Amino acid sequence: VQLQASGGGFVQAGGSLRLSCEASRSTSSYVMGWYRQAPGKQRELVADIRIGGSSNYADSVKGRFTISRDKAMTTLYLQMVSLKPEDTAVYYCKGTHMWNKIEYWGQGTQVTVSS
Repeated sequence: VQLQASGGGFVQAGGSLRLSCEASRSTSSYVMGWYRQAPGKQRELVADIRIGGSSNYADSVKGRFTISRDKAMTTLYLQMVSLKPEDTAVYYCKGTHMWNKIEYWGQGTQVTVSS
């Protein structure tokens, strides 16, 4: 599966953005997630969503970010509100096949939050 992330941009603290990750086909057999990597830091999990719809969030974004996907399971979203400067990073989407565990990454989209 090929993944294309978009929706990043430059916002002021307290602002909102919605990231999208378009898949080349249905991701119904994949655990989908958003990761981010800030300069000089390791890539970290932001949120993921399981086959059954349950989701998991990093403590730093709980209550501010919401992961979801459309009914066709071809688009993954990350709604981000109350953005903070520490949310500044390149955001990546990832799909992990539920059986063979092969991972697929999107190309990343930059999110910059000014104070």
